[in-house]
Amino acid sequence: MSAVHLIVHGAVAELRLDNPTKMNAFTVEMLEQLADHLETIEHDAAFRAVMLTAEGDRAFCTGADINGWGDLNPAEFARRWVRYGHRIFDRLARLARPTVAVLNGHAFGGGLELAAACDIRVMAPKAALALPEAAVGIVPGWSGTQRLMRLLPEPVVKEMALFGHRIKAERALAMGFAAAVDDNPRAAAEALLERAVTLSPRAVEIAKSMIHAGANEDRGAMVEALGSAAIAASDDRQEGVAAFREKRKTDFTGR
Repeated sequence: MSAVHLIVHGAVAELRLDNPTKMNAFTVEMLEQLADHLETIEHDAAFRAVMLTAEGDRAFCTGADINGWGDLNPAEFARRWVRYGHRIFDRLARLARPTVAVLNGHAFGGGLELAAACDIRVMAPKAALALPEAAVGIVPGWSGTQRLMRLLPEPVVKEMALFGHRIKAERALAMGFAAAVDDNPRAAAEALLERAVTLSPRAVEIAKSMIHAGANEDRGAMVEALGSAAIAASDDRQEGVAAFREKRKTDFTGR
């Protein structure tokens, strides 16, 4: 049974977490389902933006289900849980489309890391952020000590990870982590997306790549992608492909 749904709203792809009895905590199966949906979105140009939501009103996501990793040996924990989840969250972060996370409730641990992988976040007033991993003897594993450091001040990340403090919505807004705090965060997100889907998809994609390169979000891949896109539009690229297929010497013009 799916616990991560892909719901289509015209040009907007909604990814909805659906494990409310466990406050939308992630299982391995949920990671696999999220990966499958991201694959679908990446290869369908009809999707112009992504909204990440969750069932229920208590929590957006409280992280990783301890039953999913509690009995794993160290090698399995590192490989099957931490590294796999990290790759999927990175894939979300690097989607060419603009992404908005709707934090209807608390975002703890992996849930905060998931929200951080989106471009912007809209929070309900009651929602809070936390990195509670040390309370169960582990550390953040899905970019909580890495990507979050680019989005929040270092002392704030330490406050959560080292002291167990929760960050309230209004403070997250003041620090720029949240784009808005609204009693109806979904409606606020939909208003943002309504504008986003009217913009040039190609311009948005390239702007996002440039911003990520500036923020060192997989800078090497972003620089190579931008360079490859530029060379793909050149006459020389067309000449090179044609010469290869026709088994003749190239005649490059530098255009």
